[in-house]
Amino acid sequence: MSLADLRTYNPLAKLFGPLPLMILVIGTRDVRTPAIVAAAALTLILLAARPNRRTLAWLLCGIPAILAVMSVSFGVWTDPAQVSHTRLLADLGPFELWTGAVETGLSTALRMVAVLLLALVGGLTTTGPDLVRAMIRQLRVPYRIGYAALAAFRFVPRFSHELEVIRSAHRVRGLSGGRGPIAALRRSGGYAVPLLAGGIRHAERVSLAMESRAFGAFPTRTERYLVRFRVRDVVLILAFWCFTYGVFA
Repeated sequence: MSLADLRTYNPLAKLFGPLPLMILVIGTRDVRTPAIVAAAALTLILLAARPNRRTLAWLLCGIPAILAVMSVSFGVWTDPAQVSHTRLLADLGPFELWTGAVETGLSTALRMVAVLLLALVGGLTTTGPDLVRAMIRQLRVPYRIGYAALAAFRFVPRFSHELEVIRSAHRVRGLSGGRGPIAALRRSGGYAVPLLAGGIRHAERVSLAMESRAFGAFPTRTERYLVRFRVRDVVLILAFWCFTYGVFA
């Protein structure tokens, strides 16, 4: 496989490869370094992660919007006394926006965006089961812990579906309760009890299914799909580390 298909790489390689770069980017204070890292991470995602149209639109439109909003927001919060030697861009009543403050806000925003994009390198190309299998096989994490955590994460979409069903049932019965914050609070209280009951029933079914398959009865577990750690995964990690050294050296 080529580097242009990150989904075929071991999830741990996509985790430990960008990790040193993420840690070092957080400690930067200039604009150029996080900008280089963010641009490289975005290029890698576009070329190797193969995002769908929705994710691609979010990356190309959302990232610049986030940078603009965060740059201005952090710039407004910057102490004017520290950047008073720069040029004043806008005077918004009690707030003053200086060029130095915008540069400070931009550097902060770029650091956050760079870390986000580096996390998306693995996040967009890795599934939860593959990550659990890799942690169990390569990191020797007990499978009881790994698959129990995976089962807990899968409760989230189940709760979301049940919440929509409960809301639809309330609307059919005319229990909307009107408008406003107080009515919304009452509706939320009405959702809590049936949602909790549904969660308990689902947890019992999952527990019975796991016990019926003798989950946890043996020290090891047979896997249908093996997530291997190959030479190309080592090459990917070394490539990330070499890029990190090149950026900060």
